[in-house]
Formats: sequence, structure tokens, C-alpha cells
Amino acid sequence: MDTPVALSLAVALLALVALAYVVRARRRDAAQPAPAPPAAAAASRTAAAGTTATTSGPAAREAWTALHRLALSAPQLEPQVPPGHERVAAQVADDIAGSALQATLPRRPLLLPQLLRAVNDPETSRRELAAIIARDPALAGDLLRLANSPYYRLSAKPVESIDRAVAVLGTEGLRRLVAAAIMQPVFRVRTGHFPRFPDTAWDHAFRAGIAAETFAAIVDDSDPFAAQLLALLLGLGTIIVFRAAMERYVSQGGLAPSPELVAHLIDSHAAHAARAVAASWQLSEGVLAAIDEQRPDAGDGALSPLGRSVRLGRLTGALAVVRSGGGVDDEAALATLRAAGAPGRQCERIWLRLVPESAEVLQKRSV
Repeated sequence: MDTPVALSLAVALLALVALAYVVRARRRDAAQPAPAPPAAAAASRTAAAGTTATTSGPAAREAWTALHRLALSAPQLEPQVPPGHERVAAQVADDIAGSALQATLPRRPLLLPQLLRAVNDPETSRRELAAIIARDPALAGDLLRLANSPYYRLSAKPVESIDRAVAVLGTEGLRRLVAAAIMQPVFRVRTGHFPRFPDTAWDHAFRAGIAAETFAAIVDDSDPFAAQLLALLLGLGTIIVFRAAMERYVSQGGLAPSPELVAHLIDSHAAHAARAVAASWQLSEGVLAAIDEQRPDAGDGALSPLGRSVRLGRLTGALAVVRSGGGVDDEAALATLRAAGAPGRQCERIWLRLVPESAEVLQKRSV
């Protein structure tokens, strides 16, 4: 499939997942009691404002730089604008800030709205869900592969059918798995430069989504599906910036892409690109605010519970990818997460979900 078409399709599919989130949020809001009096609401906001995470410290910054080095195959790298590449940097910034993103959204495919309605309808049977998924062989294959991955597989018995995947994962698990499965095609970018980048970016987005979802569920008491959606959406922002950079380098003719600049552009603009897409889908102000909290200039001030889950999830995902690539050990990774504000016991639990091979190392440490 042509890369721009694949990107447009994946953006549209992820938009449908976001639509499902909006529908669920509206249903949840409708079921909640009337708003609290102003004084109580102010107290609630004050409590939420006390949630912080120091995810921009030296150890965390080194984790992101290590992820860039791995993705861009650059043993030595410091994100920056190198001399002679200023024009590319300015052009990419203009591209991300402009209206080009809106033009990439195609008409919505037919199958996914039906599937998402079914997943969100408590009256839908397991057999009906399986039948809908089976109509799309590519989606069914992706779902089965993900259901059998170490991150989702719940027993030694393999998941060999869509019907069993629905039964094992349940409605919430299936919803999150669908979000990941329809997101994956956007990362299949064909490029003559940095061939490792798409797979590494997908690995990070996928693990970050799992971690953000889990932090939201067991630590921050925020919406797990929203946390996973935002982590994937920020992964989409990373790919949008990467593609914009590659296209601008092609237009320059003769100027070799700089890994330092690509890393700098991703750090500077991925959250902005993700927010532009989220705004075009008319996601809630709370969701947009959580994306804003991922921007590099947001600092480590007060975070919403959702923003904290996403920020810690993305950092955990980055460390997990780097650890799998041999760039950090378990002790150093967990120390970085604890310094970022992740509770120790839950932090190890989430870490083992992302890096199952760490179990033996951590078990020896506790003996």
C-alpha cells in the first residue's frame, strides 16, 4: 500500500477509536450525578493539581535520547538543529503547525464503525463480535498476533480463533486490542533513511499504550482506554513529524537527513501534531489538556491524573524498548521510573508486563 494512503487510512481508523471513546465518555457523564458545588469542584481541582511526575530529569531525558539513538541507528546523538539544517527545521515546524493534517483524513471505512458500535454495546454477543472481526482478514490476523503476544496472553494455551480471543480478553481487553491493531499499519513507513525507525516507533507506542493504560487503572484512577488512546495518538504524532522531516529532506536535494535534527523535531513537535489530530476529532478539553501536558515546555508542574498516566506510560515504554535493545538494565530503568514518580511496587508490576524477560533478574535480586 502507498505510504500516504496507509497513513491516511490509519489516521481515520484511529479517529474511530477516538469516536468510541467520546461516546463512552458521554454515556459515563450522563450516568454521573449532578456537578458538585463550586467550592467542592475547586477542592477537587486543587487535589488533582497536586499530582506531579518528574519526568524531565536527567535520567528521563537520557532515556528518550537512548530511544532516539536506537530508532535512528545513531550510536552518538544529541537532539539539536545542526548547522546547515535550519531551513528543514523551520519547514517541518510550519508543516506541523499548518492545516496539512486536516487534508489527510479520508472518509471513514465501513467496517470499523460497526465493530466499535458492537464493542460498546453491552447487548452484543461474543459470537456477533467474532463474526464482525472475521470479515476483515488483516484485522483478524493482527488481533490474533497481539492476543498471543506476551503483553496480552493470559495462559499457556494459545489463542487460535477470534471467538476465543473475544472470550479471553473480554470487552475492555478487546477494545484496547482493536485500538492497537488498527494503529499498527501507520508505522509501516517505507523510507531509504533510518530503516529501523518505523519498527522501533511502533514498539514504543505499543508498549507505552499498555503502560499508560495500566498506570491509569491501578495508580491514577483515570480512564485506561483514554490513556492508551493518547499514548497511541502521541505515537502517531511521532510518525507524522518523522514523515514530514523525510519529505522536506527529499525536497532539499543532496542534504543528508540528520538524526540529531530528526530527534529534535520529534521532541519538539510530536505532541503538537498529536494535539492537532485530537482537536480535529473534537476530543474533550480534558483529553486535549492531557496531550498538552506531554509537550516539552510543559515541565514537571501539576499534572492531571490522565496526563500523569500517559507521561509515565510513555517513559516506561521508552525504557522498555531501550532495555530490550541492551541500552539499559532493569535496575537503572526502575530507578528512573521511581524518580519520575512511579510507585515502586506497581512500577515493577507494569515493568514485568512490558519486559517479561526481566522476571528472572528481579527475582534473583529479591532473594
